Amino acid sequence: MKNFDTFKQYDAVIEECKSIFLNKMRDYGTAWRILRTTSLTDQIYIKANRIRSIQMQGTQKVDEGIRPEFVGIVNYAVMALIQLELGTKEEPAMPADKTEKLYMRYFLAAKALMEDKNHDYGEAWRQMRISSLDDIILMKLLRIKQIEDNDGKTIASEGLDANYFDIINYAVFALIRLSEIETQKL
Repeated sequence: MKNFDTFKQYDAVIEECKSIFLNKMRDYGTAWRILRTTSLTDQIYIKANRIRSIQMQGTQKVDEGIRPEFVGIVNYAVMALIQLELGTKEEPAMPADKTEKLYMRYFLAAKALMEDKNHDYGEAWRQMRISSLDDIILMKLLRIKQIEDNDGKTIASEGLDANYFDIINYAVFALIRLSEIETQKL
């Protein structure tokens, strides 16, 4: 088995996702701050469901593959974590430097969680299919929707934030696996 440097691969994905996030922030500002977390959950669901649809049908009509959808999943999940902390705002403007700091704080917290789980699970995700990673994201979204429908209350389960962190990491794993597949084709 190849010797992978998961931390470098994860950092490369952070840079890819962050670059797109910041460029879109330059285009649109922080208009997403008006969204409730339920709306962000639905945005993530749309992206994960599109990935599944493309995988199952084997074709697509919109000329945008699954990689940008996984990047979108990561970025919407980070936005959801920010919204959980700060709440929804009717006046969505937030300074770019503050937004970037919050973005990085949550993405780095997801990375720290990944490091802990990789230690315990032995990077089992490397043996998973990309379709399985997407299915798990969809399952996590259904869990989030149920928690949201229960007004955020859980009895024995992790809360919304834990599920968003897991979604970030599963999407990052998919992006890493997609990069590895592309590298093998070269």
